[in-house]
Amino acid sequence: MSMFIPDSPNERVVIVGAGFAGLHLARKLAKQSFQVVLLDKNNYHQFQPLFYQVAMAGLEPSSIVFPLRKLFQKNKNVFIRMAEVQSVKADQKILQTSIGELPYDKLILAMGATTNFFGNKKLESMALPMKTVGEALCIRNSILEDYESSILTGDYDDRQGLIDIVVVGGGPTGVEVCGALAEMKRYVLPKDFKELNSSEVDIHLIQSSPVLLKGMSAKASKAAYDFLTDLDVHVKLNTRVTDFDGDYVYMNDGSRIRCQKLIWAAGIRANQIEGIPEVSTGSGGRLKVDAYNQITGMTDVYAIGDMAIMESEATPYGHPQVAQVAIQQADNLAKNLKATRRGKLMKAFVYKDRGALATIGRHRAVADLPAMKIKGAFAWFIWLFVHLFKILGSKNKLFVFINWMWNYFTYDQSLRLIIRPTRRPKKKDLNP
Repeated sequence: MSMFIPDSPNERVVIVGAGFAGLHLARKLAKQSFQVVLLDKNNYHQFQPLFYQVAMAGLEPSSIVFPLRKLFQKNKNVFIRMAEVQSVKADQKILQTSIGELPYDKLILAMGATTNFFGNKKLESMALPMKTVGEALCIRNSILEDYESSILTGDYDDRQGLIDIVVVGGGPTGVEVCGALAEMKRYVLPKDFKELNSSEVDIHLIQSSPVLLKGMSAKASKAAYDFLTDLDVHVKLNTRVTDFDGDYVYMNDGSRIRCQKLIWAAGIRANQIEGIPEVSTGSGGRLKVDAYNQITGMTDVYAIGDMAIMESEATPYGHPQVAQVAIQQADNLAKNLKATRRGKLMKAFVYKDRGALATIGRHRAVADLPAMKIKGAFAWFIWLFVHLFKILGSKNKLFVFINWMWNYFTYDQSLRLIIRPTRRPKKKDLNP
């Protein structure tokens, strides 16, 4: 199959991945004298920080995704293709994909990361991850379907298995999911499922380390713990989940929890691509890069965002895998690509930490800002403003704002729909 990318006198920059890093880089190069080819397995950008709100029926998926083609309608030098990348032939400067081979002048890998189950295949097959909008919808369906089943279940133990939820991982995603679940238990279930005693619902957060929000300050960690326990979330620290059979979650201290839903938010691992030298791969599958984000041992191949690990004395374990780093690396690389085309020297990447945020529910949030560390309602409003500002599209911003305001004043969401995928007819294979 041909990609039908026309020849161009301009340098061809191929960007793999339309997450925060890849999309930001493509937008920075869209008006420059490059031919930009943006590859992604989806035709939209996903706003990952709000996946948990889709999973908790607070937002519709359409509010946090944005079509890639709409972003580049006026950029004739930008070509978008839906494809899965298979391997890179660095010696030939060719990228092998599911829709054919693509020659490149510069290749930027921004494929992000996927859920890390740390080699536990049983957990990988049974737990519910949340790294895509599709996975978030799957969690929403699972929760609502089990609540529907619970009101038809007379046996107490069987009912507990349906309504109790275990979340693994005490990072921002884990605490935000637990906060949203606790608010659903407190404000939604008594109205929607009057036959169900909502006090029977137990929400468990399991964290392997001794603190929550490990990358944030001790003040933020303690505040998150206090907020969650105030919402009746059962927080268990210094505990590791070892197994899940669909009925019970087992832990390394010998205890178990009756539960049919295990939400996994315990770690990430960089997505992989063949053709990268073994010496270029670091911890967590991340690709080792120099100060200019060029992959160690490769020429004209770069990695940015969650895929990249830039080791130095200041960052021996690389930068945190967050959107801030991805966007700043993309911005710096765009400037360097323009500089090299003009024969100028590249500038090394320097990360500017603008702070970290996490929300645990209404008026419950923590913010580690460069100038201060705050918690409570003020931090919550900062969280709302920052995330609303970052969402792509004015229409999406408006819909998210309306949903948030409606939920704020009514303590209710109107999106608790179970939407199942349906079979679609098989299409004729045009390329046998």
